[in-house]
Amino acid sequence: MNGVGQVKLSIVVPMYNEEENVSVLSERLFKTLETVQEPWEVIFVNDGSIDRTLELLLEEQRRRKGLCIVNLARNFGQHAAVMAGFAQARGDWIITLDADLQNPPEEIPRIVEQFRKGHDLVGSIRMGRQDTLFRKLASRITTWLVSRISGISLQDFGCMLRGYSRPIVQGILQNPEYRTFIPALATFFAKNPIEIPVRHEERAAGDSKYSLLRLFSLQLDLMTGFSLWPLRTLFFAGIGVSLLGLFLGGLILVLRMYYGPEWAAQGVFTLFALLFFFVGAQFLGLGLVGEYVGRVFQAVRKRPPYVLGEIYPEKQNHGV
Repeated sequence: MNGVGQVKLSIVVPMYNEEENVSVLSERLFKTLETVQEPWEVIFVNDGSIDRTLELLLEEQRRRKGLCIVNLARNFGQHAAVMAGFAQARGDWIITLDADLQNPPEEIPRIVEQFRKGHDLVGSIRMGRQDTLFRKLASRITTWLVSRISGISLQDFGCMLRGYSRPIVQGILQNPEYRTFIPALATFFAKNPIEIPVRHEERAAGDSKYSLLRLFSLQLDLMTGFSLWPLRTLFFAGIGVSLLGLFLGGLILVLRMYYGPEWAAQGVFTLFALLFFFVGAQFLGLGLVGEYVGRVFQAVRKRPPYVLGEIYPEKQNHGV
């Protein structure tokens, strides 16, 4: 069935420079959705791609029913693209999916089945991951660190294949946060969440959009967006550094009195070591505080997370 009348299921797929995957993704996704009983729609969000992604999406729309295309004015990032898709989605159940086919579209019916059982948030755990060793290690560190700091119990923060009920999506849209992490924010609104294992495949084509810098930025967003523990840790670390400074200062004074001024080259090297230590700690603290202040500044400005370019609605001449 396609999106006729009241849509029950919405599929949101953010895309950025995915021209090599548009055709294969569309074929597999729509073939899978034909097996779903509920009325559905597909929303492809073009996140300011500079290749032929939009052109190919429009070609797919001319051939397929139930496909809506949201084109952002420029590249705003995956978070903003998903939010734009949420804003256009009409379904009671909304499923997000990566465009690189690492999340097989064939797993969607398993997410739908959990909605039918009454779950309002369906997470997924990637099994048999086809990522590099670095990506696997970075994902494990991020999951462990964020779980400990934020108290959010998710086994896999990085999998895009997730299902959100309408009340959760409405809660996210009504409470937009600067550079938040949607799966973690969704847990705040969820009443009956669940995580299920899903297959994971190699990227079909193209290159990953997540560089080392973006992965680090994501981890920083997770820490500062969902917990005050980094600030509290900084407070306790400041106390520890102060006590350490007093101890080392007393120790240096005693050693100079005992061995004389010639000890350790007049104490120059020791003082330099202490200076570097304390200056480094200060810059670390200022950077962390600056991250929180920056988030407050962005929130106060209330600048929209994305700017719409065009919306290409689905074809209206549906058959049942």
